[in-house]
Amino acid sequence: MTHAHTTPATPGTSTADTVDIVDTEARIPPAALRALLDSRLAGAARAWLGRALDEAAAHPGIHGPISVWELRLAEAGRRCGSEHADAARVLILHAARADTAALTRVYRQGTAAERRAVLHALPHLVPGPEALPLVEDALRTNDTRLVTAAVGPYAARHLDPHQWRHAVLKCLFTGVPVDAVSELDRRAHSDAELARMLGDYAAERTAAGRAVPDDLHRALALTRAAPPESKEQR
Repeated sequence: MTHAHTTPATPGTSTADTVDIVDTEARIPPAALRALLDSRLAGAARAWLGRALDEAAAHPGIHGPISVWELRLAEAGRRCGSEHADAARVLILHAARADTAALTRVYRQGTAAERRAVLHALPHLVPGPEALPLVEDALRTNDTRLVTAAVGPYAARHLDPHQWRHAVLKCLFTGVPVDAVSELDRRAHSDAELARMLGDYAAERTAAGRAVPDDLHRALALTRAAPPESKEQR
């Protein structure tokens, strides 16, 4: 459930999965994510997820070298299908009430898919900036799926202006669509330093005879746009 596209049903999914899938793991509350995932999973996968969530809720936190819910994270792709594994892992992490220490352990020891789920789970589980080292680590990689997960709502809330600007540039460097950057319009508004950095990058590419990405022009336009309408104004 990470990128918008249409996919055929797989063994872990229902025929409802043939409709468009959107990036929702970090952007909607876990209860809504659970309802959405239940509507997409076939019976066996849905039953497995229910058991995994009950297990995680009954044994939250870290227990010994590996907790039972951490084992379920590893199974999620096989049980729910790769299309829904990220969402299933986010729900398991939420049910386990994983704190920053637990999330850090999963991130450091897990697969790329498990690290991605940790990044998606951050806005649901960590209210403060304590987990920023995980975002910073992901932004140092060239794994576009990790970079995409890293620039979600948690980064929008907690990255300082310098780090956030470099995260936007990282998206441009790696080909991650700037639409993946949560609250881009709000944070880019009137950001003269971001405008300067984008302009410098565009000039470097032009001087090298390389095309300037459309996303760069879009991000640059946002630095000059009217401020986004607040919820109170709607």
